[in-house]
Amino acid sequence: MLGLIGRKVGMTQVFLENGSTVPVTVIEAGPCQVVDVRTPVKNGYRAVQLGWGEVATRKLTKPELGHLQVHGCAPVRHLREFRTDRDDFKPGDKVGVDIFEVGSRVDVIGTSIGRGFQGVVKRHHFRGGPESHGCKTKDMPGSVGASAWPSRVIKGKRLPGQMGNVRITTRNLEVLKIDKERNLVILRGSVPGAINGVLMVRLAGKGDRKRK
Repeated sequence: MLGLIGRKVGMTQVFLENGSTVPVTVIEAGPCQVVDVRTPVKNGYRAVQLGWGEVATRKLTKPELGHLQVHGCAPVRHLREFRTDRDDFKPGDKVGVDIFEVGSRVDVIGTSIGRGFQGVVKRHHFRGGPESHGCKTKDMPGSVGASAWPSRVIKGKRLPGQMGNVRITTRNLEVLKIDKERNLVILRGSVPGAINGVLMVRLAGKGDRKRK
């Protein structure tokens, strides 16, 4: 499940061979440098820690700088771990978009756009109350529980609250194109997050990684 760190460039559309158009997302992924390698003997699992994004040294904490200097890596803005079965990585190696293939499937992990505090109509798609004859309950959630028993609001009740700004994984997106010169990966469909948001793109972990 090796992957890359990148950013969301934006969305557009491309033409397929049959003449149809499909919406696609353009992601600038990598190149990432291997910062650390996790091994079953030392850490109990096998993974690689990748770094991506230029950053000034003064913007990193001393523990972050020390971690990078121990492994001989340049300052990076983002660090992420990816599980992998490969054991041929070492600190300082570069990982690029060539780990993906056209037609393969990937998972994209990002943070959804934050919408702030929202009511039940926008947050949970409630219908709302009537909008005539002076009704004042248009955006209210209505009854949220019984009175006598259990005399409390049940956990998980859909209520107003913070909307968005959560980690979301979109699975099994098809890779349509790869531009190795500009480090671009073009995926079919949409991915979570805003433009320029940081994403993790990894080989699909569930289902078929390559569909015929």
